[in-house]
Amino acid sequence: MSVIDHGRRQIRVETVHIATLVPVRSVLVCLGLVVVIIGAGLFATTIGAYEIGFDAVIRAIVDPASDPDVRQVVTEWRLPRVLFAVLCGAALALSGGIFQSLTRNPLGSPDIIGFGVGAQFGVTLTMLVLGLNTYLFKAAGALVGGLLTALLVALLANRHTMSSFRLIIVGIGVSAGLGSLTSWILISVSVEQAMMAATWGAGSLASLGFDQLLPAATAFVVFALLARPLRRSLPVLEMGDDAAMALGVRPGRTRLIAMVVGVALVALVTAAAGPISFIALAAPQIAQRLTRSNTPMGLAPVMLTGAALVVVSDAVAQLLAVPVGVVTLSVGGIYLTCLLAAQFVRRT
Repeated sequence: MSVIDHGRRQIRVETVHIATLVPVRSVLVCLGLVVVIIGAGLFATTIGAYEIGFDAVIRAIVDPASDPDVRQVVTEWRLPRVLFAVLCGAALALSGGIFQSLTRNPLGSPDIIGFGVGAQFGVTLTMLVLGLNTYLFKAAGALVGGLLTALLVALLANRHTMSSFRLIIVGIGVSAGLGSLTSWILISVSVEQAMMAATWGAGSLASLGFDQLLPAATAFVVFALLARPLRRSLPVLEMGDDAAMALGVRPGRTRLIAMVVGVALVALVTAAAGPISFIALAAPQIAQRLTRSNTPMGLAPVMLTGAALVVVSDAVAQLLAVPVGVVTLSVGGIYLTCLLAAQFVRRT
């Protein structure tokens, strides 16, 4: 390992299988984000009706002989919630980075294009119409709903070439239509079913445990590995199809893989925790500014930024006794307003 300075300090990492250059700034940003995640995660495990100090939390995690009551509360009830927050944040941020790079637009996240609403509609249909309420069925419903929405948006937005602006506008329209259908289903079922769906629809990590974490983590690892080649091919695609083909990238296949992986990442989060808005929109842009990168597809900084945002948001949500989706929606609305205002100022 050696440090190289080409105007931007980089670390050369060379092993038997890989040889790559990693910007020093990205490494420092990732280390800072890991500290934030661990700090906020430990703080979150101290919050609740059963008060536990930091030292007791750490003992419960590292010492099997610690107080069994404290260990049960920390490792069986609160730790899965923190791990789920990390997983959901990383998955949403990676999905947002994929779609923002694919559309070459900071507004091109699954929240705005409507793929998240499509996944939510699929889960609502699975839970309330088909009566299937386990995680695997909800994940399947979210995946099918998200993919069909992506297909519909792509067909409606495609006129020989796919403009990112047209894709976003069509996505907003399809999202509004699916939101109306979801509301229609909610008012057509019993009050108990509607309350259950509304609780899930607010986006909460409260009732999640290791039972749901294991399949969600397995699916996340698979899709993250599939997304790894996109880190190089999507920035090349941003230069245009002709340039990408000249550099050995197949535009059609790359777009298809990117859309399937992006939608699947949103679906696995939506099935478990419900919609957690604006993380996919904000995390890639924040990571890009922190690392001063020219693409929102830096995998590790983007995923760690998303994880840090959700872990901190969930800690705030526990203090306020509201679902984490309410916190991200409130902060995300302010962020979206600032983003739109900045784009308007740059164009005038």
